[in-house]
Amino acid sequence: MKKLISLFLFLISSIGFSQTVPSKEILESWTDEYWQHGLSLLEEIVKIPNDAVYPEQIEANINWCEEQFSNRNWSSERLETGGIPILLAQKVNPNANKTILFYFHIDGQAVDRSKWNQPDPYQAVLKERDANGEWKTIEIERLENEYNPEWRIFARSTSDDKGPFAMFLTAWDALVEKNSEPDYSIKIILDFEEEQGSPRLPKAVLDYKDKLEADIMLIMDGPRHISNQPTLTYGARGIAEMTLTTYGPRLPQHSGHFGNYAPNPAFLLAQLLASMKDENGRVSIPGYYDGIEFTEKEKAILEAVPDDEQTIQTRLGIGRTDQVGNTYQESIQYPSLNIRGMESAWVGPEARTIVPATALAELDIRLVPESDPERLFSLIRSHIEKQRFQILDHDPSDEERMKYPKIVKLESKISYQAFRTSMESPAGEWLRSAMYRAFEEEPVQIRISGGSIPISPFVDALNIPAVTIPTVNSDNNQHSPNENIRLGNYKEGIQTIMSVLTEPLN
Repeated sequence: MKKLISLFLFLISSIGFSQTVPSKEILESWTDEYWQHGLSLLEEIVKIPNDAVYPEQIEANINWCEEQFSNRNWSSERLETGGIPILLAQKVNPNANKTILFYFHIDGQAVDRSKWNQPDPYQAVLKERDANGEWKTIEIERLENEYNPEWRIFARSTSDDKGPFAMFLTAWDALVEKNSEPDYSIKIILDFEEEQGSPRLPKAVLDYKDKLEADIMLIMDGPRHISNQPTLTYGARGIAEMTLTTYGPRLPQHSGHFGNYAPNPAFLLAQLLASMKDENGRVSIPGYYDGIEFTEKEKAILEAVPDDEQTIQTRLGIGRTDQVGNTYQESIQYPSLNIRGMESAWVGPEARTIVPATALAELDIRLVPESDPERLFSLIRSHIEKQRFQILDHDPSDEERMKYPKIVKLESKISYQAFRTSMESPAGEWLRSAMYRAFEEEPVQIRISGGSIPISPFVDALNIPAVTIPTVNSDNNQHSPNENIRLGNYKEGIQTIMSVLTEPLN
């Protein structure tokens, strides 16, 4: 009799367990039922301007997020940072012994309204391509009865990163109503200064380490692989910055009177920058790429990513590539050295026949786990000194101008380090299982992404694995005018999040 009772209880528990793990068909039906609710959330959140340069804009976003959590019976608290706070929200499952920490950022890049093909970049607009391939506005009310996966919603932060947060809220609402909440507890960190480099986040993570404690970190940011297949990314490059300023005459001088006599700082800077890379785009500073080696297994991982090199080059409009790696995936495994902007005197209608007083270049350095930014800074400084420049940390005095023939002011900053999680980790296996259930195909797995997100402080302080679940289309114009999200990606993003929230973890 005891054996029969035990068998009965086992069968009942098995049935109950299977009911908590919805199939692909069920996830699709739930997504179809709730995605329009999700679009309403997206329209609502993107209406709020979110440039972190303006604290009053961010305050409005924080208030909206707090209200959303409160409406769903989540707890939330502002973690003070000495500036713009970060928001921590929690939903505790009393029967769980595991906790997942999700990361989203809510701030967005600044907008130049004159470059947007719509009246207001913060007002969601529905568009479709016409016969000429141009995006044309259509009535957003059509979504009440129609759906085309290729239609797109245009507005700032639809993809980066309010869209994924709206997807999460939609998935959560659906699962609550379907009585399929996760078997683990959830914490969510909302970052409101990510586009400013998250300057206060690393210290905040250390200050609030106990509150942030979790078993796995999931980052909901960034685009899918260019193929638009479901994607998992196991790391991201870090970022450091450097500003170089060279000096000519104390004030701009007439190029007729002093050309050929007063050294031109723009030429000095151009020569210095050119000395840092060879004609194939490789950093020529000795030791810059030290420590980057691939095992045969790692090479196989990179080769497994379904990149079409010709498609990538055609999309970028480039006839050649830098020869840092043999492929795109291999190239982003190395630290980069990029000139992100240059300035000297005036151009265009304001151009003047002068010898400029200064020339300035801003550089960014994408970091990988093997590259210590302080070591890279040291290598660059040594290289600059070998070019016979005197390095200063301030504008030169008159005495220094007379003493040193070539002067460069150097300023540098490390925003955050790179991180990388093993694909063979339990976190990777768990996520692959969830995504296979959602789409019945293996996700594209990327070893490390080329872009940077401020996750290494969490990985280092909390000692947990971190994996990115990108959901948006890769051609979403993030950081640029006319940012958008493809409707097919929005729906599949909701489905992806539901699959993760229903994947057993305990």
